[in-house]
Amino acid sequence: MKKQFRVLMTACILLISVALAGCSDDSTEKSSGKGTVEITAWLTPQWKGVIDSSEEGADYDSFFKQAAEDFSAQYKDYDVKVNTQVIAGDQRDELLNVNLNGGTPPNVFFESVFAMGDYAHRGALEPLDDLVDDASKEDIPESIWENVKFGENIYFYPFSQNPGTLAYNADMFKAAGLDEFIGDENEIKTWTLAEYETILRKIKADLPKKTYSNAYPMGLFALNNQADTWNLSYLRMFGNPFFDEKGKIVVNDQAGAKATTWLKEIYDEGLTNPGAESVSSNDTNAMFQNQQLAINFTNSVLYSNAKTDMESGKSPKFDMRLANIPSESGDPLTFTYVTGASVFKSDDEIKTKVAKDFVKFFSTDKELVKASKNAVPVRTSVVEEFKSKHPLFEAYEANAQYVFNFTGNVAGYNQVRQVLYPELQALYTGEKKPADVLKDYQKNGNKIIEDATADSIIK
Repeated sequence: MKKQFRVLMTACILLISVALAGCSDDSTEKSSGKGTVEITAWLTPQWKGVIDSSEEGADYDSFFKQAAEDFSAQYKDYDVKVNTQVIAGDQRDELLNVNLNGGTPPNVFFESVFAMGDYAHRGALEPLDDLVDDASKEDIPESIWENVKFGENIYFYPFSQNPGTLAYNADMFKAAGLDEFIGDENEIKTWTLAEYETILRKIKADLPKKTYSNAYPMGLFALNNQADTWNLSYLRMFGNPFFDEKGKIVVNDQAGAKATTWLKEIYDEGLTNPGAESVSSNDTNAMFQNQQLAINFTNSVLYSNAKTDMESGKSPKFDMRLANIPSESGDPLTFTYVTGASVFKSDDEIKTKVAKDFVKFFSTDKELVKASKNAVPVRTSVVEEFKSKHPLFEAYEANAQYVFNFTGNVAGYNQVRQVLYPELQALYTGEKKPADVLKDYQKNGNKIIEDATADSIIK
């Protein structure tokens, strides 16, 4: 009798459990009629706030939390939960590689394209061509699209950019009698190479020593792998394309030789800071802010930060303006760091679909794309909306026609960076002649590219 009772109770409990489970499912269906999908979105620190850093409680993930909320509210297929995580830039590759090896990469990653290109070559990223419509193609300059395209496919949806130029101290120019070479406050001035050499020599000869003691005309640096982007620009000054159509380094030609010789000559002539072989980009940036350099590298974020430091009293206040990197042809040289989102491959097709839809949503939503003004917008429509408050946006956009893709989107670019600065060090110390510097850099760089290309999915 007792045995029959236990059997009956067990059956009742099972029925009740099934019924409760059924009630639970029914409740979810009744609340939304959709299943729930969770995806992860990682980002490195870019800007604080949703649209502006002045917002209360602004933090680095504020934008993505708001974007996730807006996305889920309008998404018809699933209830979506986006788990955001801010990753320190110097931990990015380690964390990504650990999670890739463990089969748990993030679904979305928002970062500079320059830093993420190798993941496209490794086959870790989803092509995003199907997300790009004609309206976005027309709203974003072709030079930006070229930065996010690897092989035949787009792997990053461009959101904002950080253009690289020169910055100059207009007060120093005036003190040295160089007024005619000073551009407008919101202009990116273009000098010919001959004009640039005149500027450097007059700064050295005519800058008042009492006012600007221990100051030099131009910053040069070659301490570490940060010595790539602007130095690569200098190597193009005489017309060298740097990469051929197959992605091989071709700097070892007559134009490259003229550029390398020019760098050595201005260094030996004392037109730059001394000790470039042991000076970092951070060092020359600090020297420029302390008015020990008349001209130095900058990008839009560094330029904005320098302005802020002056206003807050952290650094001496002076009239700082922008200029392009000159070339022998007269056409300016400039490049940009494009920032945008990528989608990592996953075995879960639904998560991949949702991740791609999320990327398209926040990269095209008319309100959310306004956050790109925290750097420099890639969209002409956003530039038009904010150019009255940020007049340099228009100057950067006009400069887009001169942007070159400094990485060539080649396989192994991050490793190629490692073989440039030792050659520049050998150039400045006199250990190697300019011709040998070019020969060895091209040989070593192309070996890296060749090996990385063999392992790349992009041919």
